[in-house]
Amino acid sequence: MLEVNDVSKWFGGNPVLRNIGFTIDKGEVVGLIGPNGAGKTTLFNIITGFYRTKTGFVKFNNKDTTRLNPEMICALGLCRTFQIAKPFGNIPVKKNVVIGALSREKSLRKAENKAEGVLDFVGLREKEDLLGKNLTTADRKRLEIARGLATSPKLFLLDEVMAGLNPNELQAMMQLIRNMIDSGITLFVIEHIMAVIMKLSHRVIVLNYGEMIAEGEPAEISRDPNCIKAYLGEEYLVAHG
Repeated sequence: MLEVNDVSKWFGGNPVLRNIGFTIDKGEVVGLIGPNGAGKTTLFNIITGFYRTKTGFVKFNNKDTTRLNPEMICALGLCRTFQIAKPFGNIPVKKNVVIGALSREKSLRKAENKAEGVLDFVGLREKEDLLGKNLTTADRKRLEIARGLATSPKLFLLDEVMAGLNPNELQAMMQLIRNMIDSGITLFVIEHIMAVIMKLSHRVIVLNYGEMIAEGEPAEISRDPNCIKAYLGEEYLVAHG
């Protein structure tokens, strides 16, 4: 479904990503992990058209999307959330989702019907008349997901949708993601909470200082010395053998 080949990115002459390459198959849940500044969100920005890669290419469903704009890529069925959820604060929750649905639907009525279904799915239907700015952090993240789901994605990139949630909210978000998986959506997920990544992912990709240092099943990654060192440091690796 997704092919990333030899992708690199520099900012001001400084390499942020170097020669990144991997594939994602339909139906997979792939985790993307790494310390802060590893290049994870930059990679998402390249895949979704917000940045341009300096080398290589990106393909989605065998179509070269390397030079396409974000709205064109979204229309193909590839969308993403952002680290910081930014709803349209002065309009109701439902209208926020309608805006996403209008990228697919030809009429306002169809977009509204679709928005209602999506709000039921994410658990925000009872709050559809609240203004976006009045939602809690957890509900803003649900709204961010709802706006993406309204575009009918085949591949959905989730950027730290668990960040800032309390334990109860975390469990509810994990259930929502499981429901998305059951609905047939392929997921590529950035997350710092290792327990979440290990439970949800079929495969994990690890970035560190802009380089891909590992790729494999969650159990394999959790035992990889390079990954442990990247996350917890040399001292932890020595102390724990």
